[in-house]
Amino acid sequence: MSTKAPNPVDKYVGSRVRMRRIMLGMSQEKLGEALGLTFQQVQKYEKGTNRVGASRIQQISEILQVPVSFLFEGGPSGAVSGDNFAEAASPAYISDFLATSEGLALTRAFTRITDAKLRRSIVDMVEQIAAREGPDRR
Repeated sequence: MSTKAPNPVDKYVGSRVRMRRIMLGMSQEKLGEALGLTFQQVQKYEKGTNRVGASRIQQISEILQVPVSFLFEGGPSGAVSGDNFAEAASPAYISDFLATSEGLALTRAFTRITDAKLRRSIVDMVEQIAAREGPDRR
């Protein structure tokens, strides 16, 4: 039995839900309770395994205190190209990174640094460390 791959838009919306939920320090269980669902159902939404209906998207955006558009910003356009794949407006690795607890923690801490020279030094240092790790594998 073959399993159908999640739609890129469903995966993207799910990753945005996850990112915002983590930004708020909210657990999957807490979001599930607010939606009247189990944490497993929230997990399936976040992975893009289950499609989120329009009314549920509205409900999620209200709970996460963001406009509905936030859940779609920068994601696949939904327009189908000639080879039947949706074109992503921004690289997926960025939203994937921001959807992790490490990515979110790093972003939060970095944005609290006000000294522009220090921020640039941190970026330079991270780029040097990454260069030692090998080629960019995105």
